[in-house]
Amino acid sequence: MKLNYKQFGSGQPLVILHGLFGSLDNWQTLARQFGDFFSVYIIDQRNHGQSGHSQEWDYQIMAEDLNEFFEEHSLNNAILLGHSMGGKTAMQFAIKHPEKLQKLIIADIAPKEYVPHHQKIIESLSAINFNQITSRNEAEEQLNKHISDFGTRQFLLKNLYWKDLENKKLGWRFNLEVIAEKINEVNKGIPENAHCDIPTLFIRGAKSDYITDDDLELISAIFSDVKLETIDNAGHWLHAEQPERFKEIVLNFASA
Repeated sequence: MKLNYKQFGSGQPLVILHGLFGSLDNWQTLARQFGDFFSVYIIDQRNHGQSGHSQEWDYQIMAEDLNEFFEEHSLNNAILLGHSMGGKTAMQFAIKHPEKLQKLIIADIAPKEYVPHHQKIIESLSAINFNQITSRNEAEEQLNKHISDFGTRQFLLKNLYWKDLENKKLGWRFNLEVIAEKINEVNKGIPENAHCDIPTLFIRGAKSDYITDDDLELISAIFSDVKLETIDNAGHWLHAEQPERFKEIVLNFASA
């Protein structure tokens, strides 16, 4: 599948993958800053942003989408950065196509299988009836009834778009139907017998429980050349909560 993307800067390729319910828009500010040092590509993964929708959706398929992107743009010796779901796509790609990467950066996700934990968000998004809503404010009011956290609501609402402007019909950019049906694909782990020798950096938020100390043994078993950095005062969206510290860590690792 051809993936929607934006490109900034010049030099060595730095490819960035967003997380579940996200899009390349979440990374534009940092991508522009990284563009002072790299040729940065921010990508919408399938069923997200302005990339195509498909019934097929798992990490193997998303990694092959990324491989097609690398082939199309003749990318080699790249640095690959992935957050959350994008981090697992990045791991899968690195294991299958290590010859195309120089370094790998994984933001706040471990290679393990996760207990399902997105159901409330999926139910909240599915509860919004776009046949009865004609404005973004109305959509936000509906979402407020189900999701109390302001940051989560704003993150999700960035995916609203005018599906039919003439008839004032809103919709979600992401493919909610397939995500709801196949959400367990996102929770799955990377095979424990996988192996990656690429220099790899895991970055976690100190207030996030996505990467725990108990996960370090599994990480080290799969990634032979690995480092871990923890960002204080940051949760799962560490790149948005502490962008300057996140940028510093990425640049230090990339230039080492």
